[in-house]
Amino acid sequence: MLSIRMRRTGSKKRPFFRIVVSEARSKKEGEFIEVLGFYNPRTKPAVFEINKDRAAYWVKVGARPSDSVRTLMAKHMTRDRGIVVEPAAAQAAAPTV
Repeated sequence: MLSIRMRRTGSKKRPFFRIVVSEARSKKEGEFIEVLGFYNPRTKPAVFEINKDRAAYWVKVGARPSDSVRTLMAKHMTRDRGIVVEPAAAQAAAPTV
């Protein structure tokens, strides 16, 4: 199973994260398949860049975003600017119109 998660690359006390696609069973800082973007929480405002086309492809193929990445996508991306991944629990509880 594939996951889209953050990989820390910043130095000590200066976090900087890459958004990567990796095998869910691999180590957090281990091998990855592809770099989709980055997240820099130290800037004001925080910078979140992601390749929307590749992220949409990996979600379509079956990669599951981690909770942190899903939150960042929901916060920094709107429906007209790219994909928005909602948690499975929210999808099940949402009433259909």
